[in-house]
Amino acid sequence: MSRLPYVNPADAPAPVREALQAALPLNFFRVMAHAETAFPDWMRWGGTLLKDLALDPLLREIAILRVAQLSDVAYEWAQHEPIARSVGATDEMIHALGRDEIGDDCFTSDQQIVLRFTTEVVRDVRPPDDTTAALTGLLSPREVVELLMVIGQYMMIARVAAVTDLEVDKPMGAAVYGARP
Repeated sequence: MSRLPYVNPADAPAPVREALQAALPLNFFRVMAHAETAFPDWMRWGGTLLKDLALDPLLREIAILRVAQLSDVAYEWAQHEPIARSVGATDEMIHALGRDEIGDDCFTSDQQIVLRFTTEVVRDVRPPDDTTAALTGLLSPREVVELLMVIGQYMMIARVAAVTDLEVDKPMGAAVYGARP
């Protein structure tokens, strides 16, 4: 059981109610809705990170799964595993991430760089110069900043889910991109 109650859209202020009604019915959103003034804008922000980046969606999703694995948060993993699959992650990649094997041969060298960078941001905050140089040799400055935004967003999501003991919803998969189930 969650440590915080879930916001009931019927009892929420109009902007929060509208944002919840437009979203998938996920427990995470119903907890975040307690931040009434920030919630509608935060929902738009999250949508931007999932739909409107130059960063390759597969790189985004393996980074999100890496954050979930490092944070030991089942909620984030459950929601993003099917999304990762929908953008090209293989069973081998999913299993390797779950086993903490980011150097596995199932990942390209570019994917390994993104995973190493993600790991070092989560664990150490500031990756070493060699990792950053490898990443900036691979991604544009825009993509590097977008990756940092994704990592930061999903670190926050992991912490909220962990602190609130969020109940894991049925995964929504590719539905996060627009259509409600």
